[in-house]
Amino acid sequence: MPAEPTHFFSRPIIVFCLATLCTLLWGSAYPAIKTGYVLLNIEAHDVASQMVFAGQRFLLAGLFLIILCVLFRKRFRSLTRQKMRQILVLGLTQTSLQYIFFYIGVAFATGVKASIMNSTGTFFSVLLAHFIYQNDRLTHRRTIGVIIGFLGVFIVNFNKSLLNFDFSLLGEGSVVFAAFILAAASIYGKKISQGIDAMVMTAWQLAIGGLALLLIGLILGGHSGEFDLASTVLLIYLAGLSSAAFALWSVLLKYNSVSKVTIFNFLVPVFGSSLSSLFLGEAILEAKNIIALILVCSGIYLVTINKPVVSFKQ
Repeated sequence: MPAEPTHFFSRPIIVFCLATLCTLLWGSAYPAIKTGYVLLNIEAHDVASQMVFAGQRFLLAGLFLIILCVLFRKRFRSLTRQKMRQILVLGLTQTSLQYIFFYIGVAFATGVKASIMNSTGTFFSVLLAHFIYQNDRLTHRRTIGVIIGFLGVFIVNFNKSLLNFDFSLLGEGSVVFAAFILAAASIYGKKISQGIDAMVMTAWQLAIGGLALLLIGLILGGHSGEFDLASTVLLIYLAGLSSAAFALWSVLLKYNSVSKVTIFNFLVPVFGSSLSSLFLGEAILEAKNIIALILVCSGIYLVTINKPVVSFKQ
């Protein structure tokens, strides 16, 4: 019998191109956010205005996705009150709470360091899944990957001489905490998505989380800045990259195994560091940054690649 034709989104070249594009978009967010702070005159200590900026981005991203859902004729009527409450919790944690810390961290850390530090989310996900899911335990390979990844994050916080540790709670600490919140919220999102269309769920949680960020920021006295053409285009780009990357990523996950797609996560810190160096003039060719990138990417590869392994726990 002839083999069944491979779905378009399952073709290796399509998976490679679209997954790489998604990670490129996510990586570009680091220099884009820092550039937005400059264009809108948002100071590093102005947390309220950072929340307004983040709220505008994700509210707009949620609206973009809602429009996509309408165009793709996604079902909105199936959302019960219970499901909407679950989406509300997801939006307030995965979008609002996470990005409060993420935007603060990006303000106080370089784009290169922030992109590497944020990759700890992959390792937090592996650790949390070990204690939550019976069929997703730590293995020898995953454990080694987590250790190597965190070692890379540890190294990037040394200064150029590799003798002094350079770590701040507001900068690097906030980015790591945001990564942990994202890992925990993603597990919750996976649970509630069983009975909800993934795109519909994400559209609403982005819109709800973005609106909450915007309102809280305004109540605390934050400002949105004076938008000109450059800052408006940048905001639309940030909102669009979130919508586009999620839409493409969800399609890839629908037609491919999770491990086949998530293996590309190692490219996010690579693109984030490279683009921060290119657009912000930040140093990336320092020995510690190169070593950290190699270790973090290797760690992500080890915890996401799909190979037969022996588990610590049966």
